[in-house]
Amino acid sequence: MNHTIHGERHHWRWDNRLEPVACVAPGDVVEMETLDPGGGQIRPDSTASDLLTLDFGRVNPVTGPLWVEGALPGDAVKVTILDLAPCGWGWSALIPGFGLLAEDFPEPYLELWTYDRAGRQPAAFGSVARVPLKPMLGSIGLAPAKPGAHDILPPRRVGGTMDIRDLALGSELYLPVEVPGALLSVGDGHAAQGDGEVCGTGLETAMRATIEIELVKAAGLPGPQFVTPGPVARHLDARGYYATTGIGPSLMTGAVAAVRAMIDLLARRHDLAPEQAYLLCSLVADLRISEIVDRPNWVVSCYFPRLVFE
Repeated sequence: MNHTIHGERHHWRWDNRLEPVACVAPGDVVEMETLDPGGGQIRPDSTASDLLTLDFGRVNPVTGPLWVEGALPGDAVKVTILDLAPCGWGWSALIPGFGLLAEDFPEPYLELWTYDRAGRQPAAFGSVARVPLKPMLGSIGLAPAKPGAHDILPPRRVGGTMDIRDLALGSELYLPVEVPGALLSVGDGHAAQGDGEVCGTGLETAMRATIEIELVKAAGLPGPQFVTPGPVARHLDARGYYATTGIGPSLMTGAVAAVRAMIDLLARRHDLAPEQAYLLCSLVADLRISEIVDRPNWVVSCYFPRLVFE
């Protein structure tokens, strides 16, 4: 059976007391309309000053929840992404107090985008760069067993706002069920995002997502797992990468150092403002753990695709 769930059927908290907006059976296909991750607070006429009054209680609305027939604790819900149709308009931002380098960038910065809805052409970043598009869903999750309303942003064992770039077209996601009916919700559409989403935003956009829902009984998963349909970085690989590293005893401080070094590199080579370089890192750069065995120091690398400038 096919279902359509419109964007007004959304919520801002993970809560197992929420009434489901629809009941679906394993094998059903659902088209879910998602709102932009700002919940309508950022508009085509917005300016950076609007970020100062952004209500975080209204960010990342997710559409749902869906009751999955037969789902019980210990099972897994399998979500296959059949289609992603972004709306053609979106935004990216440096939000004061938010992001990996929040202390480096205390002032708001906003970039508004108009892009090819079909994803055939990269999105122009002024005359400076072109961002390849790869639509994905930042938030796919089930209701947690823990009672009460829980913040939408942190990811959990049952999924949620994981911001995994490769939860894209054709990917299969498995989520552990903690409550009867599972209570599945999706949202946080991005037309582009790097692995790490370092400034806290990708190319944030409203989207129509078509998913197939299946049930795996007694799966016993420790956390979310996913399968991709093929290569995950082919849209970025054609011209190679710039890469910077952060080395030390903490992966977090290594990530900070690697991104800071990449911002400096891009600013020097391509005459970018630091804010522009940081934003581009969030949209297309990938953070990787390059080494985690040679105690006491680990290596985090930041890979930035050169085709953005070529």
